[in-house]
Amino acid sequence: MQLSAEPIIYILIFVGVIVLVEGIYLVAFGKSISLNSQVNRRLEMMEKGSTREQVLEQLRKEMGQHGKSRSIPLYSLLAEKAQKAAIAFSPKQLMLIMAGLAVFAFVGLSVGTSTPLGVRVLASIVIGVGGVFFWVNNKAKKRLAMIEEQLPDAVELMVRSLRVGHPFSSTVQIVAQEVGDPLATEFGIIADESAYGRDVGEALKEMAERLDIQDMRFLSVAVTIQQQSGGNLAEVLSGLAKVIRARFRLFRRVKAITAEAQWSGKFLSAFPLLALIGLLAKDPNYYDSVMDHPWFIPACFLVGIMLAINLFVMRVLTNIKV
Repeated sequence: MQLSAEPIIYILIFVGVIVLVEGIYLVAFGKSISLNSQVNRRLEMMEKGSTREQVLEQLRKEMGQHGKSRSIPLYSLLAEKAQKAAIAFSPKQLMLIMAGLAVFAFVGLSVGTSTPLGVRVLASIVIGVGGVFFWVNNKAKKRLAMIEEQLPDAVELMVRSLRVGHPFSSTVQIVAQEVGDPLATEFGIIADESAYGRDVGEALKEMAERLDIQDMRFLSVAVTIQQQSGGNLAEVLSGLAKVIRARFRLFRRVKAITAEAQWSGKFLSAFPLLALIGLLAKDPNYYDSVMDHPWFIPACFLVGIMLAINLFVMRVLTNIKV
């Protein structure tokens, strides 16, 4: 049995698909849409000549279009992540990109490998769809993590603004101008909506539900209760900022405590595969004597299932909610 370069080609094509979709995204919407950009995308859109109404309409469309597309077969698996990541591509565009990347993967596999046609077609579809799903999932995780990290500073900025006499609607506008993206654009939408008559507490609640962030729900509840019952909102938000920071520290501490167990689980799951690669690298003919045995293929499937179960169990054991 000779070692083949085809697995490496599959991996390279998958990485190329992810890089390609990221490049298309940046070319289509500009560098300000990147989470690494220090530019507030909402303000940049206004600087380019778009009116406040046009910017609000465009951003609301981008942030709500995927939630409305959950009824589309198969796309529902991607819709929630795309909504949290605020992917500017429409659902139709994302599906077209999946199809285009599947064609790209098929051409790459046809040129670089000699696998049967049916396998290439199936692998191309998996790479095209899986690459986009991986990209969207990574975007969603990164965006939500940045929002959660920015939120305590934003709440404290709101507290300082309230204490110097600004109304709450003005404090939201200040946050939209002073903090960085992605939270700045989210608060900018709320500021624009409140300027056109929408209730701020309702807008905050909708954002919290769309992003599914618990700390944002606390903020929306605090603002709603203050609007209905009155009270010192600055003191309430000051306490909320302390609670959010305490939860954030606790989460980081739990993550540090469970890091060893997580890496142990990953190592134990990866070790059989690494051992297999090592054996085949040292002796490519190691399994030749048993490959024709009727139980060889079922045993391979059994090992794969057990490895998958191991990954799931280790993930559950180390996934501590804060």
